[in-house]
Amino acid sequence: MPPRPPSDWPIIRTVGVDGMLVSFSDQLGEAANRAALAFRAALDGAPVPGQEESSTSLASVYVRFDLRNVDHAAVHAALMDLLAQRNWYDAALPTGRKRWRVPAVFGTELAPQLSEAAALAGRSPEAAIRSICATPLRVQTIGFAPGQPYLGELPPHWDIPRQTGLTPRVPEGALVVAIRQMVVFSVSAPTGWRHVGQTALRLFRPDDPDPFLLRPGDEVQFVPVAPETLDTLRRTDPAGGAVAVAIAQGAA
Repeated sequence: MPPRPPSDWPIIRTVGVDGMLVSFSDQLGEAANRAALAFRAALDGAPVPGQEESSTSLASVYVRFDLRNVDHAAVHAALMDLLAQRNWYDAALPTGRKRWRVPAVFGTELAPQLSEAAALAGRSPEAAIRSICATPLRVQTIGFAPGQPYLGELPPHWDIPRQTGLTPRVPEGALVVAIRQMVVFSVSAPTGWRHVGQTALRLFRPDDPDPFLLRPGDEVQFVPVAPETLDTLRRTDPAGGAVAVAIAQGAA
């Protein structure tokens, strides 16, 4: 059966002076993320009055509007009308999505916290790698840094906490894990998540016409490779070995 809308959700809240946030849950879940992606696609296909831009987070959609041409009440009413049109929790995901296969090194000195994260998940390092790579993970949102994807959800045994401290810096392309999600770093930065894999991805390409490699709703499946293979990809392939295929319309 399709997911049923939670009784208290979705809700609409004002953000600043010219924004509204449509939230489908107060916590991440497949159905809430699906609803956010589908609702944003519907908004972009048929904008509400005064709409200037939209974006998604893990379980919400932000809409910014032009107060010179519309007031809060009109935008709120239009959003309510759109919400009433269907059960967004079982909506089809947006069209134009891609499925990416991405080579990654797990463990070794390139990703030194694999064993620690695997133990927290109750798995051996080898079983942890198999679990991470078993199925494609959805790009649930882009955030924190330009082009940086949050991927999920992983199986429940990956509901592991963040670190209590910070790793001073992980490199661009680092694959980190916590709370049933994975993040691939688009820039070198500190993190409280555990560094379990390393890719050669360049997620943010500021000189390209389309600077972000991944989009919300895309899928990523990691493929384990040896460190030597990753080093070759870094030197010879601007895409870091990533290969994409279109996801058929209507696919889950």
